[in-house]
Amino acid sequence: MHEHRLIKILLLPLSWLYGSITGIRNFLYDQRIFSSRKVPQFVISVGNLTVGGTGKTPVIEYLANLLLPVSSVAILSRGYGRKTAGYVLANDASTAEMIGDEPLQFYSKFRNKALVAVCEKRVTGALNIYQSNTGIKTLLLDDAYQHRAIARNVNLLLNDYNRPFYQDIPLPAGRLREWRSGAKRADAVIVTKCPENLSDNDQQQIRANIEEYTKPGTPVFFCFTDYAAPVGFDNRPIQLKNVKMVAGIANPGPFAAYLRSHFNVVDEVVFPDHHNYTGADLEELIKYLKSDTFAVTTEKDMVKLKPLAEQAGCADRFAYIPVTINFETQTEAFTKWLTGQMTEPFNPAER
Repeated sequence: MHEHRLIKILLLPLSWLYGSITGIRNFLYDQRIFSSRKVPQFVISVGNLTVGGTGKTPVIEYLANLLLPVSSVAILSRGYGRKTAGYVLANDASTAEMIGDEPLQFYSKFRNKALVAVCEKRVTGALNIYQSNTGIKTLLLDDAYQHRAIARNVNLLLNDYNRPFYQDIPLPAGRLREWRSGAKRADAVIVTKCPENLSDNDQQQIRANIEEYTKPGTPVFFCFTDYAAPVGFDNRPIQLKNVKMVAGIANPGPFAAYLRSHFNVVDEVVFPDHHNYTGADLEELIKYLKSDTFAVTTEKDMVKLKPLAEQAGCADRFAYIPVTINFETQTEAFTKWLTGQMTEPFNPAER
């Protein structure tokens, strides 16, 4: 513990330097020395101030499901971890190496409902989407809070309940991508991964902590993670008892806690975030796996492991846990707020 604290103290000057650099960049955008370009679609950006998983993927999926009945939707991501470059439109032949694991997860869910694309430069990606499909009205930007080259109509900031930005500092001593003051750009803050039955008093305290950094009147919503019943790699419901956890995500803690509380976890295998699985990984995962035990993964891991498992003929040894979010008592309030934003005049100088 003391060694960890000492290392953090030694890294503080670098955190100050990193925060200053990002602060200067934000200042240049705020003063319009750097410009944000407006694109043809209505743009909703989902992002965070911290590195690591804050639950962006299930929030994007929630928004897509919410908006698809009333609007055509495209999801645009950077495509982290892919081995391609530039603009790539997802299709049935796409792999995680081509578009990244999270976009592949989006495509697997919305292939017949929403367009999914990746591009490092979000303006280029948005314009390419428009050129190929002028009917797309709403663009969901995945992990674009710091990508200010593109103007957005709605800026959603996610705050992990377990790792609040208001208790953190910039990299490398902390986990922030920029100073806490960056929260002022948010049109709303969503506190993700909340525990069940979060009390009103706790919500009020969290809201007060967040409001120290957001602009006046910025709403704060609280969402909870819903873990669905396990599903086999053949997409059929499956009954589980003994499981071997397999996860390559930024923060596997909540996933592990859920598995431990619902199943007999015989082993836990954790890979780095966005890990690209290999045949050797697959072989090691099912090695010594008993007949009554399944390797259980997240959805993000499933889209990369499934092709390997099917090719090796061992897909029946795997299952995954679908994850969604739930605003519970705030569901109606969030929907009303978001739809209200979609009817208000757009001022790009504020976004």
